[in-house]
Amino acid sequence: MTSRERFNAVMNFKKPEGRLPMVEWAAWWNMTTDGWKKSGMPDLGFSESLQYFDLDELRAVHVHTRWKDLPCMIETEDDYEQCRGCLLQDDAIELMKTHLNEIKPLHDRGEIILRIWIDGYFWFPRTLLGIEPHMYAFYDKPELMHRLNGDLADFNEKAMNECMKILKPDFVGYAEDMSYNHGPMLSKKLFDEFLLPYYKRVNPIITAAGVPVMVDTDGDVTEMIPWLAEAGIDGVYPLERQAGVDINLIRKLYPNFLMLGGFDKMVMANGEDAIRGEFERILPVMKSGGYIPSVDHQTPPHVTLDDYKLYAKLFHEYAVLAAK
Repeated sequence: MTSRERFNAVMNFKKPEGRLPMVEWAAWWNMTTDGWKKSGMPDLGFSESLQYFDLDELRAVHVHTRWKDLPCMIETEDDYEQCRGCLLQDDAIELMKTHLNEIKPLHDRGEIILRIWIDGYFWFPRTLLGIEPHMYAFYDKPELMHRLNGDLADFNEKAMNECMKILKPDFVGYAEDMSYNHGPMLSKKLFDEFLLPYYKRVNPIITAAGVPVMVDTDGDVTEMIPWLAEAGIDGVYPLERQAGVDINLIRKLYPNFLMLGGFDKMVMANGEDAIRGEFERILPVMKSGGYIPSVDHQTPPHVTLDDYKLYAKLFHEYAVLAAK
């Protein structure tokens, strides 16, 4: 099987041949790879670095919502009008199409797994308003919030329609980051009012093409999973262990929900017993299907090259074991 075939088999709760896919959904921090190069790793590009560790390539194509640098943060609708020419532009969709046409042969041959990365309806307003003003805006500026997300939904709708004309990605991931180590950053009521309608507009376009829809939200997403399912979301990542996420519990509570990530990055520098223990913890979910194991965020800089080589070696061992 190709990398892509393995990935899609697991996403459909089927056993892949030989082993599970082995991916880095967010690759590595620059500080991490800089340290590895000082320890003898060749200076390689992204694809070559994955090959160096015998990993499958999960590539992302980002549909950029900002076409130019904004001169200021947005506070009012007037501010938004002034910045609108730098946001949600057709040029960004054309750039996405160019990237997709360039990588389509690789994708068609199954040599790469493809994630389309789009801004979500929590993430996008926060990038424009700022973290604290965004939280107040749910209450103080509801019209502006709906304007922002309505325009984003129009943009995402067009982008997804254009994407599906070129190829069928292996999943579409919303950037959101709307949970933290104590759960959601907003209430179910606010989710239903300000996010749900826009998910329901765009997600049917994606699922109609047979493509899974996932959400990237750090922290503990467990409480939010029923909310996401109602919005037409099929899965979530990166499932950060430090935030208390238990993928075994999620699989028990929501057996059909897709997951990606979940391997505790904080054990990677603690030796073979710790790494093997973490793989043993997640092995039942690896065997269950619908779960793509991966580090639960970028590998931190204190993880040495030898640490990571050991992780990759054990990852292969458990990817084979889980596919039996």
